[in-house]
Amino acid sequence: MPQTPPKFIILDRDGVINLDSDQFIKSPDEWIPIPGSLEAIAALNQAGYRVLVASNQSGIGRGLFEMSTLNAMHEKMHKLLAGLGGRIDAVFFCPHTAADDCDCRKPRPGMLEQISARYGVELKGVPVVGDALRDLQAGVAVGCSPHLVLTGKGRGTLDKGGLPDGTRVHDDLQAFSRWLLAGAGKPAAAS
Repeated sequence: MPQTPPKFIILDRDGVINLDSDQFIKSPDEWIPIPGSLEAIAALNQAGYRVLVASNQSGIGRGLFEMSTLNAMHEKMHKLLAGLGGRIDAVFFCPHTAADDCDCRKPRPGMLEQISARYGVELKGVPVVGDALRDLQAGVAVGCSPHLVLTGKGRGTLDKGGLPDGTRVHDDLQAFSRWLLAGAGKPAAAS
């Protein structure tokens, strides 16, 4: 019996899963989930989606926090999700600042290319969910379907305009999850 290929969703972290701050999220205590976001991830998992995170974390490159602190933040995220029956399959992050001119810092697609290589999948049509233009630009560069949430920097991103063609806008991650699981995210049947 042929196996159904896994379904993937790629999420930004700050402003999508957890509250964001212009001063950066620098400790597990500052890592606070957006209401409904963890439940949304659990619902996506239960529907068969593998959820991955791709996040710029320049606070490391800026010396604002250490790798051990980032790991502690992610441990908190994983534990809270596990308590709801959810999981994040992997967290990809860029520790660099813009001055480093790396390929992994969004809006460049390096992190998404790493995801594609690690899982051996093309990302064409895979939803990428972010609150900033750079999240969507990185996804579109590898063929992802762009989704903007209005949490975090999302409302300001929407107001500035210039979103990639085909961007869908959702109030938050929970609204995106409900939209996708209601079947709105399925391609139309060929006639």
